[in-house]
Amino acid sequence: MKRYLVGGAVRDRLLGQAVGDRDWVVVGSTPEEMIRAGYLPVGKDFPVFLHPETREEHALARTERKTAPGYRGFVFHAAPDVSLDQDLARRDFTINAIAQAEDGRLTDPFGGAADVEARVLRHVSPAFAEDPVRILRAARFLARFAPLGFTVAPETLALMRNMVAAGEVDHLVPERVWQELKKALEMPRPSAAIALLRECGALAKLLPEVDALYGVPQRPEYHPEVDTGVHVQMVMDMAARLAPGDALVGFCALTHDLGKALTPKDKLPRHIGHEHSGVRPLRAVCARYRLPAEYAAVAEICCREHLNVHRLAELRPDTVHELLSRCDAFRKPERVRQLALVCEADSRGRLGREDADYPSAQLLVTLHAAAAAVSAGHAVAKGLSGPAVGEWLRKARIEAIKAARDSKPL
Repeated sequence: MKRYLVGGAVRDRLLGQAVGDRDWVVVGSTPEEMIRAGYLPVGKDFPVFLHPETREEHALARTERKTAPGYRGFVFHAAPDVSLDQDLARRDFTINAIAQAEDGRLTDPFGGAADVEARVLRHVSPAFAEDPVRILRAARFLARFAPLGFTVAPETLALMRNMVAAGEVDHLVPERVWQELKKALEMPRPSAAIALLRECGALAKLLPEVDALYGVPQRPEYHPEVDTGVHVQMVMDMAARLAPGDALVGFCALTHDLGKALTPKDKLPRHIGHEHSGVRPLRAVCARYRLPAEYAAVAEICCREHLNVHRLAELRPDTVHELLSRCDAFRKPERVRQLALVCEADSRGRLGREDADYPSAQLLVTLHAAAAAVSAGHAVAKGLSGPAVGEWLRKARIEAIKAARDSKPL
């Protein structure tokens, strides 16, 4: 029985990054032997155990065989005679197919260390094509490692295109697509994931509402980058810069401009009313991938209201109050911060404007804080009750917004 550190822990050490979870593969053992040694069995589909002290995952070396379409159509074989090289051969990318013995020596049968050095994401074997989730994983890894200079090997991109053409992506279940997309949105350069999915043809299958944005022109005086798809990628990366690791803000950035794909061609490059026409395709995305209710709600707010926030300084106090009410901001104040972040990312996610000031973000927070400081308790203290409380509260909050704006230099 021998155990080897595998996967991300080895890769990240070679990259000089902090190592997170440590996963191990065990060669030459059986489930019974692992249990006798005190390991706790936790695997459902194949033998995985938790170390009795460290609680780190230890999986028996295994091979896998494709038996049906999709990512679930596999039969696994784990036995003491499965070698370390055989186990590494079933992995997705060479940079994840490196093992480290307990004495520190590396086993690297597919050149993963060289690909780490060259900053290349390359598939291990043709078996990569058997699992469509690997397309999503490639996108997620590129979103993480693109800032380090990583690119996808040409042969891997060609294989991904063939997988899409063969219909493998059609077998992905919504929950798994969202799981991988959410992780990509948490990475430093989420635009790299979207660009890769588009390059291999998967974006048109998975997110046609986003794919349709590419090639749609915008007014160059407002959007020097012109192409709406390029703008959305820039907004996503700006959102990752302003709110690192926040997938909700990232999803709102991804979907805030979906309405621009629906603008009639004779109206281009203007997009009048796109903030409202974008709600329908946004709801379609949320329904398709069964997104959490809060993601759907906040994304719809950002889609519908981002132009109002951009011109917040021009809005009347009662209009600002209506905006805050539509966002349910008095019951869910965190939505104000989320909306402000997405709108700032939208404003700064434009060519040449990445470092521009965006005073509307702080103004929105300030006006909301002033209005939220007025509560129903103040109305009750004045002896009001019933509908009179709500009416007084609305007027008092509008006055608070006006006073806060009058006292704040714009």
